[in-house]
Amino acid sequence: MPAVQPLLLACLLWGVGARTAQLHKAKDRSGRCQYTFTVASPEGSSCPEQGQAMSAIQDLQRDSSTQRADLESTKARLSSLEGLLHRLTLAQTAGAPETLEGLQRELGTLTRERGQLETQTRELETQTRELETAYGNLLQDKSVLEEEKRQLGAENEGLARRLESSLQEIERLRRDQCPQARGTSQGVPPGSREVSGSISENSDFQELKSELTEVPASRILKESPPGHPGSEEGDTGCGELVWVGEPVTLRTAETITGKYGVWMRDPRPVYPHTQESTWRIDTVGTAIRQVFEYSLLGQFTQGYPSKVHVLPRPLESTGAVVYGGSLYFQAAESRTVIRYELSTETVKAEKDLPGAGYHGQFPYSWGGYTDIDLAVDESGLWVIYSTEDAKGAIVLSKLNPESLEREQTWETNIRKQSVANAFVICGTLYTVSSYSSPDTTVNFAYDTGTGSSKALAIPFQNRYKYSSMIDYNPLEKKLFAWDNFNMVTYDIRLSTM
Repeated sequence: MPAVQPLLLACLLWGVGARTAQLHKAKDRSGRCQYTFTVASPEGSSCPEQGQAMSAIQDLQRDSSTQRADLESTKARLSSLEGLLHRLTLAQTAGAPETLEGLQRELGTLTRERGQLETQTRELETQTRELETAYGNLLQDKSVLEEEKRQLGAENEGLARRLESSLQEIERLRRDQCPQARGTSQGVPPGSREVSGSISENSDFQELKSELTEVPASRILKESPPGHPGSEEGDTGCGELVWVGEPVTLRTAETITGKYGVWMRDPRPVYPHTQESTWRIDTVGTAIRQVFEYSLLGQFTQGYPSKVHVLPRPLESTGAVVYGGSLYFQAAESRTVIRYELSTETVKAEKDLPGAGYHGQFPYSWGGYTDIDLAVDESGLWVIYSTEDAKGAIVLSKLNPESLEREQTWETNIRKQSVANAFVICGTLYTVSSYSSPDTTVNFAYDTGTGSSKALAIPFQNRYKYSSMIDYNPLEKKLFAWDNFNMVTYDIRLSTM
């Protein structure tokens, strides 16, 4: 920048001098340097007289003053330019870091935004994959449901045909009644009328027979059907099972979900429930949570529940029982037993059965995920199951009804998958050989008191050819069963101890 000022000053002087004067340099006779300054006349090419010379000198002086003023003005402008240039230089020098810092901040912001966009993109891609997977699963579920719908439709059509056939059979019987038919019914006890030997062999006529054998609800708890040697009312004594009566139908399920299920009463009722209180669970389907409660027998037989419980976890199998005011059941797809208090509708305890098979590992012969079956007798709460260590043989454990801890365990020599169902009476385990044969037997007994088992042949009827649940009620001294949509009871007789 210092070189700019002399350069501009030289140019200015040169331009001014080129118009008004010339400077000459030469040596004189003595060798000294002389400077000669020559100015051209502004008025003529010849030299003026003395007066004219004075005028020219004055003009030159005025021009010199003017030029000096112009020079000072130019110098002032140059100083101003130098100051402005200096300030600009300082501003650029000081502003560079600030500008760089601003650019770095903006770059950081853009980098963060880019990272956020990349993260959002990855999340969207993950969600897209999850949605595609869920959509595929929904399509599979839809296919399964459509197949189940088709099967249920086919079963519904079959039931409709059976109902129509039964109605036609009833109408035919009403038209064709004869003295012989009326004569054969004279020896049959009241409340259990039979129609014809040939008709009883017709499988489509089983549901008609269920209607003919129903008894009034008021008689269920107070008496046994005439001619059936059941235990007397109020008899709390124990003994060995020696006889099982014919099934008495109390109710028939209305829909396909009731093909198999479990129904029960509390042998040790707790307020507000009574001896009449009844519970029912239809177990066809998935995510079974509904428990229908009936306060009165009339409500149960007519199908009008007083309350519907929705369990906090779905249950599995037909092995649930009610005891001491609580529902005990197996949680779906697990070896967990849960105690659900009915009055407060809360879970009070839950416990895993160590090593117990579940979800089809060791069911009864009819299936239904009946790996874990709870039971009640005069002494309390039991659970029937099997384990890998037992190699599929029935394991029987006595449970604490409060904590569900196992108090004692017995391993039997009865293979669980070879029997249709089991129940406990007076500390003895009994098994039923078939779930579908109309005339089968109670075929084994295991006495926990002696640790020994023996074969039996006590007649047992599966009237509707699909018994999915058989339990003992020690208060009523009856067996409760669910046989192909029908909820039935059996009177029993125990030997005197």
